[in-house]
Amino acid sequence: MNQTIKHFLADEKATQAWAARLAKQAKAPLVIFLNGPLGAGKTAISRGFIQALGHTGAVKSPTYTLVEPYELADIAIYHFDLYRLADPEELEFMGIRDYFSEHSISLVEWPERGDGWLPKADIVINLDYENEGRQLECIAQTPVGEHIVAQLK
Repeated sequence: MNQTIKHFLADEKATQAWAARLAKQAKAPLVIFLNGPLGAGKTAISRGFIQALGHTGAVKSPTYTLVEPYELADIAIYHFDLYRLADPEELEFMGIRDYFSEHSISLVEWPERGDGWLPKADIVINLDYENEGRQLECIAQTPVGEHIVAQLK
């Protein structure tokens, strides 16, 4: 397991296009963790992913609300941004377990801040700066993740 792919993303357009390819392979239930420094493209990945699944409105970072829900025809997508989470136990108070169901896909930015309260990720995406673009590393963590990452190669 732990199949990995790496990909260079030249700009935001390339980032959203890659995220759309990922979305085409995604089926609920699915948990994706997004790691990287501020401004590395975590929200751009989320935006491209959510819009590729059919959401036509804006996709904003849920930095202050912690979670932004998107209800689509047959699935719920939850976009978490845990950057401002003061204590991981706050996730219990917001009913974090209710968000992870058979009919949901969850994208979690800054997952380390919710350590101990989040389920295991199917896929971990690491983003970092590389010259003017970004280097993306996509790592499968479960059999579901393995299948998806294999389709992206």
